[in-house]
Amino acid sequence: MKSRTRSLQVFDTELSADTVEWCPVASNHNVLACGTYQLHKEVGEEDAAPSRTGRLYLFEFCQEEPLRPPLTELQRTDTAAILDLKWCHIPMAEKPVLGMAAATGELQMFTLSDSQEGGRSLQALCSCQVGAERLTLSLDWSTGRMDSSSDVRVTCSDSAGCISVFSLAEGSLMALSQWKAHDFEAWITAFSYWDTQLVYSGGDDCKLKGWDLRAGSSRPVFISKSHSMGVCSIHSNPHREHILATGSYDERVLLWDSRNMKQPLRETPVGGGVWRLKWHPDNQYLLLAACMHNDFHILHCQEALEGDGGSCPVLSSYILHNSLAYGADWSRLSLKGSAPQSPPTTDSKESLAESGGHLRIQYESPTASFDTSLEDDAGRYIPEETAAPSPSPAAGPAPYPDKDAPSLSCLLASCSFYDHMLHVWRWDWTPDETQQESDHC
Repeated sequence: MKSRTRSLQVFDTELSADTVEWCPVASNHNVLACGTYQLHKEVGEEDAAPSRTGRLYLFEFCQEEPLRPPLTELQRTDTAAILDLKWCHIPMAEKPVLGMAAATGELQMFTLSDSQEGGRSLQALCSCQVGAERLTLSLDWSTGRMDSSSDVRVTCSDSAGCISVFSLAEGSLMALSQWKAHDFEAWITAFSYWDTQLVYSGGDDCKLKGWDLRAGSSRPVFISKSHSMGVCSIHSNPHREHILATGSYDERVLLWDSRNMKQPLRETPVGGGVWRLKWHPDNQYLLLAACMHNDFHILHCQEALEGDGGSCPVLSSYILHNSLAYGADWSRLSLKGSAPQSPPTTDSKESLAESGGHLRIQYESPTASFDTSLEDDAGRYIPEETAAPSPSPAAGPAPYPDKDAPSLSCLLASCSFYDHMLHVWRWDWTPDETQQESDHC
């Protein structure tokens, strides 16, 4: 397999970044939202409750202008600290809707609208208090298979160990149910996209649970203790029925068949604690993992799902972040043109001049196979097609596919916490001949 990861742009979010989400709604695939979380403690007041603030960013990615960085900031909004962001997979009243889990215990909704200046911006739609004196930690929509339905629901988890389910209709949230699901923080909740009456949850009590909304919340349909530490990521495969991925502080990704939750299909050690998992929007076998202390990885799960044995191999890793790897997401945007050539590499870290507000191109190259975009001495952006290739013996054979070979080019975003950085990057991959027949994107 030929695989290459290339950083396109780095943005300083100023506050600690923990969640990024590309818009899944058609004609808005180039829109990216990023949320931040900042904890403040008053000096000399150790007993005082800390305050939490955040900022919601909105960006647009554009490949049409090669002489400027591709990511443009459209909007920034100071908010409560943000724990999670998720776009509804289908438009509501013909507009994309973004859900936000806030440290104030609220679930907030925003619509993406055309602004008077001709651009796009987020407008507050509605909000609902999940509970007092708690943090809303995660959320998920019931629309993961892109089904157009009037029955749009959202589930969220909180620091009191509760799971809540709401419906969203006519621009307002209506509470459907809430129950105590875990003894400690309920880090994550998610719908089964194939049976949206089934909700999964994971908590700091090391338990993974399933809940059938039709049967009430008095008893889960299953409890798994396969993870040895807190369960903090869950994602239902939108392309393949019954398949579920979970991750934990125990540094393992588990794949499940929901028809038999007594034991996982496969487990893959990835290191670092698995904070977020995202299945590829088109390919049923590709899984993106944000691994906290161990960077971001793209796993190939074909052999594991087809029962051929073994764990999920890592196809590629993105290692340019310098802090906790928290947020990560795939874009549905089609990348134009062939994979870019590499600019010259260097052994040192070089933070180049800022370009336009807080847009910052930062060059880091821990290995010969990773690089970022560059600016010249005057701070001007150097487009991909003018960057000179790097002849590096360590890089091995040319990592790019022949023009006629089946290949995949993906746009991704990731963010890291304490260094408050958002990265936009590209992954180019050509599977080997045995995989080309079964992998489709």
